[in-house]
Amino acid sequence: MRPRTRALPDRYGRWAIVVGASEGLGAAFASQLAARGMNLVLVARRGHLLARLQEELATEHQVEVRCLVGDSADPTVAEALADAVADLDLGIVIYNAAYTQVGPFAEAPEEEIERVVDVNVRGPLRVLRTLVPTMCRNRRGAVVLMSSLSGLQGTPYISVYAASKAFNMILAEGLWYELRSHGVEVVACCAGAMRTPGYIKSFNRDVPGMLSPDEAARRTLDGLGGGPRLVPGHLNRLTALLTGRILPRRSAVRLIGRNTKHIT
Repeated sequence: MRPRTRALPDRYGRWAIVVGASEGLGAAFASQLAARGMNLVLVARRGHLLARLQEELATEHQVEVRCLVGDSADPTVAEALADAVADLDLGIVIYNAAYTQVGPFAEAPEEEIERVVDVNVRGPLRVLRTLVPTMCRNRRGAVVLMSSLSGLQGTPYISVYAASKAFNMILAEGLWYELRSHGVEVVACCAGAMRTPGYIKSFNRDVPGMLSPDEAARRTLDGLGGGPRLVPGHLNRLTALLTGRILPRRSAVRLIGRNTKHIT
């Protein structure tokens, strides 16, 4: 049997961590993992949403679900997470937590910029530095870092967010090569727009090629082992090809800017 066709618990380990799991894509990842037989550690700031998801998944899929309430921008969360999984057969780590600063960069409050960096850049670095060494010693596992189509080029009016997503994409590509010899697979999921609560709050308009969070999560998990970069959805892959390889860089940024200048 080819390794990629084996059940996830057998292939990687019996437990998965989803950071940023309370709703939207994170909750979709948790649901997809539970449906595939993975026990879960769910991490997010809003404990009441985690508790609701915990009850739903444990009841529906008969898996064990643990919750860790914490802000991924907090440096102590990674240490708490390490303690929470110390006795577990850790197999998959998904870093989905993200923060978006929307609007002109020059007008952005300093704390908004800092939060993007804390959640989207420092957060995944801390989590991976804490958990990846154990996965390497066990010689199996998988890591999913959530990037975005916005990270493939400069994206006006969400410039810092887009830059943070480019960071995660490049980090995943480097780790894909480094960790594969240790049996650990790494992929950056460059997702397009999805109608998640966060997207509705910031943008609230449909765009071509939108996937549901469930579909994006399913396609990402189906693509584990094929890294280092995955773009779920045919139209999203065409968009990535157009803006990343076919159009001149300035033309790509201008095209994106015309579509983002009206966001609030």
